[in-house]
Amino acid sequence: MKSEAKKRPGVYRRLLGYLRSYWIQVVIAYTAMIAGTLLNLLIPQIIKWAIDLGIAGARAQTLFAAAGLILLIGVLRAFTGFGQRFFGEWLTFRVAYDLRNDFYDEVQHLPFAFHDQAHTGDLMSRATGDISETERFAGIGLMELTATLLLLIGVVFAMVFEDPRLAVLALIPMPILLIATLRFGGVVRPMFKDIQVQLGVLSTAMQESLTGIRVVKAFAREPFELSKFDNENDLWFAKRYRVIKVWANNWPTFTFLLAVSIFILLWVGGPLAMAGTITVGTLFAMISYVLMLNGPVQRLGFLVNMAATAGASATRVFEIVDTPHDVVEMPDALALQQTEGEVVFDRVSFGYNDKRPVLRDISFRARPGQTIALMGPTGAGKSTIINLIPRFYDPDAGRILVDGQDIRDLRLHSLRQHIGIVLQEPFLFSATIGQNIAYGRSDAEFGAIEHAARAAHAHEFISQFPNGYDTLVGERGVTLSGGQKQRIAIARALLYDPRILILDDSTSSVDTETEHLIQQALNELMTGRTTFIIAQRLLTLKRADLILVLDEGRIVQRGVHDELLSQTGLYRQIYDLQLRDQEEFLSLQAGTTT
Repeated sequence: MKSEAKKRPGVYRRLLGYLRSYWIQVVIAYTAMIAGTLLNLLIPQIIKWAIDLGIAGARAQTLFAAAGLILLIGVLRAFTGFGQRFFGEWLTFRVAYDLRNDFYDEVQHLPFAFHDQAHTGDLMSRATGDISETERFAGIGLMELTATLLLLIGVVFAMVFEDPRLAVLALIPMPILLIATLRFGGVVRPMFKDIQVQLGVLSTAMQESLTGIRVVKAFAREPFELSKFDNENDLWFAKRYRVIKVWANNWPTFTFLLAVSIFILLWVGGPLAMAGTITVGTLFAMISYVLMLNGPVQRLGFLVNMAATAGASATRVFEIVDTPHDVVEMPDALALQQTEGEVVFDRVSFGYNDKRPVLRDISFRARPGQTIALMGPTGAGKSTIINLIPRFYDPDAGRILVDGQDIRDLRLHSLRQHIGIVLQEPFLFSATIGQNIAYGRSDAEFGAIEHAARAAHAHEFISQFPNGYDTLVGERGVTLSGGQKQRIAIARALLYDPRILILDDSTSSVDTETEHLIQQALNELMTGRTTFIIAQRLLTLKRADLILVLDEGRIVQRGVHDELLSQTGLYRQIYDLQLRDQEEFLSLQAGTTT
């Protein structure tokens, strides 16, 4: 999987760029956070004042005034806390919303070459787990990290202001604490990336097993799948365990260094207070400042942990967002408004990688309304040809023309609006039958949907369902038979009404009656359209206007059925091995009818 994410400077800077559009909310949240931090820094000074003037000076009014000020600070902290929490959480989930949209938009527009290699489970892991890990840091996590660092700086200044000599001694552990924290973050970030990568592998294993659950059960491979999943899960836990050990080894250091600061203050400051060099209130204020760091410093490790996880997860998300497009639309691309359906391959060569070309110097012309049958052994390049027409891939050499225009000069959306595809194994969405038929034309009225279903010989079985066209078909159309799904796919293509049609003619997995209905539906669909069909039935080959026989990426024969049958070559070999039985069956069927 190609990526430019590593070439881009600062994954954190890029992640925080998502906050730029919401600067008003950022200003409110961070203003509330700064105000709350400053209010916290006032509390030890008020307590010092209460001890030195109120208790030591026996002034009850000073104690009451200090209590009132602390109560007022509590009220103000409630308001600043609300602003910080509300807008921090809002920014958290708004960044996740935008990042998930960008990720999904990119996945939708990435070329087929990407999806040939990508694993669905890994993509799902990035879209859910990685973005969830990222969102907390971008919003509330970054704000808490900033508040902690701001509090650290504020405490240092306050302690130096209170007593510079004592502050210097008490703050000796702080540089060690910061170095240990930064080192901790540098160590755990790559470890968290490994964890997220392994989580993607784990998700892929689960997704493949659940998608193929019927095959798993049919071959009694549940123990194998469980073992495979356990192995990946064990590896994920082992990577997590490494982080747990690093965390456990560093956590005591953070708390110990704070205890050292308290120790220094009491060891050195206690005698000074008893000697009257400093006041008891000053010593108490210094201890309060250090104790004030206890919670934030403990959270500092957690926040650095969060930042490391977010950085690793954001890198995985941006790897997908930054994936280069092999199929790029020209800036001045033209819209294909109307088309007659003429398709020309002009010396086209193509390979899925540099090592092995799949097509070599392919040239042919399909005139409007013609049916072009593609046949040949497995791996000959039939599927590649039909994948090049809607520009799922770009040829390495040569050009493909639609009505005389190079498809690379056309807008992708406008090109594909004129191309309909019916595959051997049609995909249905987890929606109603009517919604699946209208997938290409969501604005279609019910009458048009029903008309397409009737033409595809699907209306009869659809009407037998209690909810008719509102029947939910389940995930991937699991509640329908293969022949029913095929006819719904044909109805979908009929409603789409393309000028160029691409289909796979294989009906080997259905019974004779269903095959007959599907063939009738295909005949209706092909009428008046330029059709490219991967032909595996003799009847289709006989009706084709041009048969292209492919072998090892080259067109080795071309012509119509009778012409090719009279020649010695690959077509005749395939006919003798695979199609002659169909000829005899057709002859027998015709004799029975007579």
